[in-house]
Parts: sequence; C-alpha cells; structure tokens
Amino acid sequence: MTTSSAPGKVYLFGEHAVVYGEPAVPCAIERRARVTVEPRDDHRLRVRAKDLTLDGFTVTWGGDADDRPDVNVPTPLVEAAMGYIDGAVEQARDAADAPEAGFDITVESDIPLGAGLGSSAAVVVAGIDAATRALGTDLTSEELADRAYQVEHEVQDGEASRADTFCSAMGGAVRVQGDDCRRLADPPNLPFVIGYDGGTGDTGELVAGVRALKEEYGFAADTVEAIGDIVRNGEVALRNGDIEELGRLMDFNHGLLSALGVSARTLDTMVWAAREADALGAKLTGAGGGGCIVALDRTEQTHTALEYTPGCEEAFRAELDTEGVKAEPES
Repeated sequence: MTTSSAPGKVYLFGEHAVVYGEPAVPCAIERRARVTVEPRDDHRLRVRAKDLTLDGFTVTWGGDADDRPDVNVPTPLVEAAMGYIDGAVEQARDAADAPEAGFDITVESDIPLGAGLGSSAAVVVAGIDAATRALGTDLTSEELADRAYQVEHEVQDGEASRADTFCSAMGGAVRVQGDDCRRLADPPNLPFVIGYDGGTGDTGELVAGVRALKEEYGFAADTVEAIGDIVRNGEVALRNGDIEELGRLMDFNHGLLSALGVSARTLDTMVWAAREADALGAKLTGAGGGGCIVALDRTEQTHTALEYTPGCEEAFRAELDTEGVKAEPES
C-alpha cells in the first residue's frame, strides 16, 4: 500500500477573481486529505471514501458507468467527488504509462467536503501522488500540481483556476495568476480561525453566476478588478508582516464578494461575529454559497464567538501548513 497526504487551504484574497486572470493568495492549512492506494491484478477501480463530513457515509464503487453509490447525500456532490478520484487515477495511469492499472483506493479527509477549504484539490493531489508512486513513478510537486489542475478543470467544466491544486501541492502561502504560480517566501505566522456552517456551495453554479454578472454589468467587472487590487496590496502587507493590514483587506474582499452574490446569510453572520469579537479581519473562503469563513485573530475571542454563533456548526484554529503533498508511512 502507498499513502500520500495533501493539505487543504484558505484564501487570504482573490477567489472568483482568479478565474479572470487576477491574482489570488491561498494558504495551505494543517488539515489534510489522505489517499491510500493498492494496485489490483485487474483494471478495475474500487474506492472507499471515509470521513467526508457528509453524515459519515462510506462509498464504494467500481469503474463502470452504471456502478454508482446509492447514498443519501446531494448527488452532484457525490458525482463530483467520484470525478475527482477517477480523474486522479487517469492522470496517474498516464504519468506511469500504465493505462490498464487498477487500484483499491481509500480516501480519508479532515477537510469538510465542498466547504471552500480545497478538499477536492487535496484529494486529487494526494491521489495522483500515491498512485504514481505505487506504479514506480515519482513526480515533482510542480508536475503534481499541473496534473491535478487538469482534473479540476475538467470536473468543474473549465471554470477551475490553478490556485487550489498548486497550494495543496506546494504548501505554505502561494500566489497564483493565470499560469504564473509561485510560493511566497517566509510568510508571517497567520492566526487563522475558521468557522464552518455545515453547508456546501455549488462551485460551478456560483462561478457561472459571477460570470453572468460580469458580462452584464460593467460595475461587476470593475468589482472583479478591485479584488485583484486588494490582492496586490495584500502581497505588500504579507512581505511586511503587517497582519493588521491583512485583516483590513480581508474585510474589503468579503464586501466585494458579497456584492458579487457569492456570500450567504450564514457566512455573513459568522463574518460579523468574528468582527464583533475584534478579529483583525474576516471573509468567506472559497466559492461561497455556504461553507467556511476565515478570520485572523491572535486571541481566543473569535473562536469563542463563533462557537456561540447561530448557524456555525464548527469553529477551529488552523495553522499555516508549510508542507505540501507528502508520502505517509505505512500503518
């Protein structure tokens, strides 16, 4: 058996705007997806997915089109999860020149599924790494990031950016603008606090909604560009270690994302709870529509406030994870 893990992420700035060529700065967090693969004697694929935060269900399926799990969860979410795993396997087969390779795969994750914390990117990155290593092929982190992006791009109907997959593969804080992806050197200690409403957003639908607004209204296009300006100012604050300025910019970024229609009442409620607890800044993270917010707070006040906020199902601290994808020892 071969096991790899990869981290989830939060966006300091730039989600949605990154789809249109603006920069974004995601940061890896110390919550991981782990993928274990064991080669089979045939070409079939069997997957067991555990701990995906959808009422603890377990999914097992084969590689046939009509062999799909029967579970009481939203079908698009399950189909997307299966698409990510299937895509990761195809990338591994291609990289190792082993088109008929079959696998037994187990997926375990600490990252809420569909919550804006990069669960799909982490599973894809870890899956490609584990499967290629099981087939005797080693890929660089950059190669893994590129292949994982190809999977997300296909599953998300061409609307994905390289941000999530690059961040998960490389770890730390990264800057992504189109195909220009790089790791940021020596980011300060970022006191992340995350609030999770237990929900999920439909990434494709939310991205399509922003695209429609941008095409119809000039001020919506200006809003997307303004998010890019926030990112550029945020990069300066990161270099200077100015956490207070980062927080102020996060507040601006959330307001612009709300104007683009991708927030939700629960997300806004958690953001305001964090601000009223004197967080340095707070915003939604990821596609929106439900899921998570991220705040900066050196104290325990935001964490405590979120625990008592209606609609917040879980609140937790998340350290910056400086490691990206990595091999895990056999258990």
